[in-house]
Amino acid sequence: QVQLVESGGGLVQPGVSLRLSCAPSGRTFSTYAMAWFRQAPGKEREFVAGISRGGGRTNYADSVKGRFTISRDNAKNTLYLQMNSLKPEDTAVYYCAASIAYYGDYPRNYDYWGQGTQVTVSS
Repeated sequence: QVQLVESGGGLVQPGVSLRLSCAPSGRTFSTYAMAWFRQAPGKEREFVAGISRGGGRTNYADSVKGRFTISRDNAKNTLYLQMNSLKPEDTAVYYCAASIAYYGDYPRNYDYWGQGTQVTVSS
């Protein structure tokens, strides 16, 4: 069983940056591929970015390419999402998710989910 805890969300103005973190419990972080998803009010949960177990391969939604960067530090057991040039449409609850090997955009392929952290982009 893996428990995921997100942090770093908040209320920010358009154009600024924010970094989210996800800290899984246990010592098996490096054995999981990881991803970030988000869900805005009234919308379905959508894929943001994914990263392989070793961190060498990443995958992004078109809507965040060039603005967001997913990374991981397996020594620190932490997953990150660096979000730059934030827009109001990035407002959502952001979730981290873990799977044995999958880091694509299909939510049902992930085995573990965090509780989410709210990101609000507004002037």
